[in-house]
Amino acid sequence: MLLGCIGDDFTGSSDLANTLVKGGMAVTQYCGLPDGPAAPGVEAGVVALKTRSVPVTEAVEQSLAALDWLLAQGCRQIFFKYCSTFDSTPQGNIGPVIDALMDRLDAKTAIVCPAFPGTGRTLYQGHLFVGDRLLSESGMQDHPLTPMTDPDIRRWLSLQTPRKVGHVAHADVAKGAEAIAAGLARELAAGAGPVVVDAIADADLHAIGAAAEGLVLITGGSGVALGLPENFRRAGELAGGSDSFAGVDGPGVVLSGSCSRATRAQVARYKANHPSLEVTADEVMSGKTTVATLRAFVLENQDAAPLVYSSADPEEVRRAQGVYGTETLAGAIETLFADLAGELARSGVRRIVSAGGETSGAVVRGLGCEALRIGPEIDPGVPALRVEGAELALALKSGNFGGEDFFERALAILSEKGAA
Repeated sequence: MLLGCIGDDFTGSSDLANTLVKGGMAVTQYCGLPDGPAAPGVEAGVVALKTRSVPVTEAVEQSLAALDWLLAQGCRQIFFKYCSTFDSTPQGNIGPVIDALMDRLDAKTAIVCPAFPGTGRTLYQGHLFVGDRLLSESGMQDHPLTPMTDPDIRRWLSLQTPRKVGHVAHADVAKGAEAIAAGLARELAAGAGPVVVDAIADADLHAIGAAAEGLVLITGGSGVALGLPENFRRAGELAGGSDSFAGVDGPGVVLSGSCSRATRAQVARYKANHPSLEVTADEVMSGKTTVATLRAFVLENQDAAPLVYSSADPEEVRRAQGVYGTETLAGAIETLFADLAGELARSGVRRIVSAGGETSGAVVRGLGCEALRIGPEIDPGVPALRVEGAELALALKSGNFGGEDFFERALAILSEKGAA
């Protein structure tokens, strides 16, 4: 294994795996910490964790365990993947995990670049944009768990780490890999540890990747991984891509827990033509909505690939959090989706589309997956996935990703006909 990757959620991990597969690497995504060595031929291993919103100490502990496993597989470079909207609170978890990885690897510097221009996330003068809006005006300020109220990634990260945060501006990035490397060296000499690096186009990300050759630690969204495979290719170390992907025929379902603007638009479009059932906070907490009632609904409508969703608007989310508590409510809904996913798979559902990082992590946990094979891209950042050793195909979508018709297209691509 050449490149070792640690993802802080499952949707972002599949996004990263998708990027590396397109770059020509043989990739396996692991669902949690593997309990044995990697199979021969894996060039990039992506250990998908669910650490974005857990307590800081747990996020650090799990990330270091993943790092130790990846190093044991022979990895020479480590990539810490987090969301392209830098989802975190002022306490973490991004900064503390970066600190822990730098300490364990004895890394003096680490690139910080959440940019993903293919999905509208760009970084300029240290400020993160979503399309033509600053991050703090994009809807992410209403995220129920990690509201992003400051678009200055330098300032936000500085709240999470005692290290000095550096910056390589786009004026340097635009000059190419040598100028970026010189900028990183300049920031290191000035006492910076993690260094925020601007990027507004894929060409910038390829240049950053070239500048990262030889660095032990890179952090960011999947976009900054665009340029990493080429470093290994130039060294003659890549064997030539992943195994072929086969979709799965059979009943499908859409499970949506994201409250993002994009997902709410996708839900509205899909439910106009498909059976749907809303999961409300009050009904979950009162016990009116259960795994049994949801399973019965899905199986009664399985020929139409029904939708089960809890994608409420921000005002309703805040009201429910105030009544039941943010962590208690989130835990109850995630457990519901996890148990439902497991029941549906045992009942013959073969294609599952999941929307939302926390929801997708719960779905994968409920399914008991160990490893995933990466298939064709459905939308930028969202590949089709095949569960190793099972007749089961998945799409794990980050909340803000995908066009309004994502659910329909994802179900089609997950089928054998679609994948072919």
